[in-house]
Amino acid sequence: MHPLAILGAATGKLAHYTVSGVVGALIIKNLPAAKPAARKALISGLAGGIVASRWLAEATEEARLKAGDMLAEARSSLGEEVPPPSAVKVENHDHGHEH
Repeated sequence: MHPLAILGAATGKLAHYTVSGVVGALIIKNLPAAKPAARKALISGLAGGIVASRWLAEATEEARLKAGDMLAEARSSLGEEVPPPSAVKVENHDHGHEH
């Protein structure tokens, strides 16, 4: 996997967990004493967090695909054969069970 794809995936997960943790802490801290308006604001915040995490996931996937395209283009410019994206190497597939 390309380093940019790994970085993008890690960044997306970190942002997701950060938003989820902050919103979760706010809910646990404020929910019992929350009035209807505060509850509505918390629910809106959760909905915004869900939308943001989906956007981050899409942006991460787009970055991963673009990085893969650039890597394939670089390999083909060197005259190397570019493996298809779904190609999986299974030469040393020994991890403790039989197939």
